[in-house]
Amino acid sequence: MSDYQDLAARIRALTEGETDEVALMATMACELHHSDDRFDWTGFYRVVAPELLKIGPYQGGHGCLVIPFARGVCGAAARTRQTQIVADVEAFPGHIACSSSTRSEIVLPVIGRDDRLIGVLDIDSDRPDAFDQSDADALSSMLAEVFGRL
Repeated sequence: MSDYQDLAARIRALTEGETDEVALMATMACELHHSDDRFDWTGFYRVVAPELLKIGPYQGGHGCLVIPFARGVCGAAARTRQTQIVADVEAFPGHIACSSSTRSEIVLPVIGRDDRLIGVLDIDSDRPDAFDQSDADALSSMLAEVFGRL
């Protein structure tokens, strides 16, 4: 389990003053991925067109390259702008199986200034029911701190 306070402080120090979204995503994906052994795939999908996400910086095996807002857990998070916590990906209607090892996932919207949807943060686990509301709250707070001013 992550020590989210230490992780948030490390990310804050590493990203201070940076305004490039891709650089911020790359740094955050790396720090998050290596902070917790539940995290099997950690990355961002960026909004690149209306209703369309494309893969951004990530850590782990290959991810899906393109995800429409209408499909999967990432699409649901982008479409609703609400965090999705999925205890069992097999039970999620329309789940996109980018990796056969994924058992559960959490996907959070990444919101910039003026309520602009930048993308989503997707964290997959090879364990069932790996995420809960405490993860969502801590990750959401970090995302708001890093991307909320952009």
